[in-house]
Amino acid sequence: MIRPIPARTSTMAGRLRSLGATARRGVRPGAAAVDRALAAVFLTAMLVERVGAAPRIGARMPEAVALSVVVAGALALRRTAPLTAYLAGSAAMSAEALFVLPSPLSPYANLIGLYSLGLYATRGRARLGPVIVFLGMAAYFTGSARTYPVIPAGALFIWLLAWALGYGTARRQEEREAARRQLRQRVVEAERARIARELHDLVGHTVNVMLVQAGAARRLIDRDPRQTRELLSGMEHTGREALDELDRVLGLLRRGGPVAPCAAVADGPAPVGTPGPEPDTAADGPSLQPGLGELARLVGRMEQAGIQVTARIDPGARRLPRSIDMSAYRIVQEALTNTVKHGRANCAEVTVRRDGDMLDIEVRDDGLGPSGGYVPGRGLLGIARERVSMFGAAWSTGAVNGAGSSCMPCSRSRADPGGGRR
Repeated sequence: MIRPIPARTSTMAGRLRSLGATARRGVRPGAAAVDRALAAVFLTAMLVERVGAAPRIGARMPEAVALSVVVAGALALRRTAPLTAYLAGSAAMSAEALFVLPSPLSPYANLIGLYSLGLYATRGRARLGPVIVFLGMAAYFTGSARTYPVIPAGALFIWLLAWALGYGTARRQEEREAARRQLRQRVVEAERARIARELHDLVGHTVNVMLVQAGAARRLIDRDPRQTRELLSGMEHTGREALDELDRVLGLLRRGGPVAPCAAVADGPAPVGTPGPEPDTAADGPSLQPGLGELARLVGRMEQAGIQVTARIDPGARRLPRSIDMSAYRIVQEALTNTVKHGRANCAEVTVRRDGDMLDIEVRDDGLGPSGGYVPGRGLLGIARERVSMFGAAWSTGAVNGAGSSCMPCSRSRADPGGGRR
């Protein structure tokens, strides 16, 4: 059974539709009320003036009142229909001068309408303002007796100045709005890149380690069941740890929490010697934003994948700003992931050195390097474009000292004492 909608509900729906249409035109409901009040004030003043000029108006009083209503009423539409309102107001003002009696208040209402035409009309319609001004001025001063030439010229200058003020203000507002849209778009793109980077660093590394463990377990399942069980247990531990960290990352994204590298892009990196905030860690899980202090856990996962890793960290590199600390960890993580995925290495060496305000990260392995035709993927591109370039640093990859050696990536992070990038 279909029940009729109550009248109050229908009225409310109509109000919402009206408000929605007003919002789509870019006019606030309060602004429309202000325009109606302005029109009412002008109409009242013009009617009082018309009554005072009744002896001179004579039998043309009905026409004079009607034209005053049009001139003043046009102000109520100066935002929603600026071109139509100004055309109507200009025509009524010219008719007053030609057929009735010019009102001293009509030019002020017309001036407000012209300013509104430049400010609220679209670019194409607003450009019709000067044309309408010329025609209206010609008609208005044709109906005025004994007019000195300087008066029309001065009035034309003032009217065009009002139009130019409104038109210029509107164009500046458009430029600011376009700049805000571009800024919002850049922020959205940066946030998408940040999310993709974090998920790649988290999931890509773990999946590669698990793939290596799974491959080793498959090869040893018949020959060495005990070692196979250890590999499968390591896979289980790695997977659970990855799920815990992924859950923390997704939780942070849902809460909209801050991320240090983004702050570094906005404000510039802090001096290398300035310690960052304490890591957000769980009692038995990895840090939500890991740093070089988490290298031991990373080395353990790599050793479970069958690669012996030696890490050497300069004592001066253990207290870094959070943004640099996290980026350094992610660089080492990506380098070791590529060692597992492409290097076919048995051992790797990680060296982190600090020299003043410079931080050197070097990862070497004894593998054969990537095969011919290798194209860097998202990980290396993320290091080059985001993590390293964020601090104005340099990086390189490639074979070192001939056969069997590779350098994955070498990064320098620089920060001046004032926190600016160089």
